[in-house]
Amino acid sequence: MSALTIAPDTSLNTAEELEAQLRQIGATRYHSLHPFHRLLHGGKLNKGQVQAWALNRYYYQSTIPIKDAVVISRFRDRATRIEWRHRISDHDGDIGSEGGIERWLQLTTGLGLDPDYVESTEGILPATRFAVEAYVHFVRDRSPLEAIASSLTELFAPNLHQERIAGMLEHYDFIDPTVMTYFTRRLEQAPRDAGFALDYVKEHARTPEERRLVCNALIFKTNVLWVQLDALYHAYVDGHVPPGAFVPEKP
Repeated sequence: MSALTIAPDTSLNTAEELEAQLRQIGATRYHSLHPFHRLLHGGKLNKGQVQAWALNRYYYQSTIPIKDAVVISRFRDRATRIEWRHRISDHDGDIGSEGGIERWLQLTTGLGLDPDYVESTEGILPATRFAVEAYVHFVRDRSPLEAIASSLTELFAPNLHQERIAGMLEHYDFIDPTVMTYFTRRLEQAPRDAGFALDYVKEHARTPEERRLVCNALIFKTNVLWVQLDALYHAYVDGHVPPGAFVPEKP
């Protein structure tokens, strides 16, 4: 069986079975389970390794509004576009108000990284770039239903954010609450976004095959998140930093 598909004998005859399967995917595949996160939240990384994580994750965060603009472009339905577009302002901000990207830059700056360097994305890992761009291509090339379904990792994000806030504040003396505002804000935003996406796929995936596409879209997205942590672990825990990537100062 391909890693990108659920078992062919999985029962997906109802919207309730679909939701149960989506939650099972999250319980077994969400990147909260990755060893790198356990190191990060448990205080087992040094400052340079945390910098590398924040630097690479910036590329993902800064690409989310681009991804969401592509999702909006897939829909002729005005109501869906209206609902989805707040996600762009959540990340990009608006005139006179900051968004998630600015809050992430507060984190990287607080960690001692130059914001111009972070925004240039020059130091990110090749796997980070490939994975994030694959996500944009997915929402562009697959069905609108699958594009929305791929966002359903937000169902599982609040627990991860809570664990991250508590763990990093407890274990790292170079972290303080002012640089963690991205995560505290997402505790409010993610459940709202996930609720809409879940209701949408339950209503619009009307056949077992469509529900299977929804599940596989979520699996794809969990893989996008997981492989970024694989690359971070390989580079900054195992010590195989590729040419051109960020090299932390020696602790």
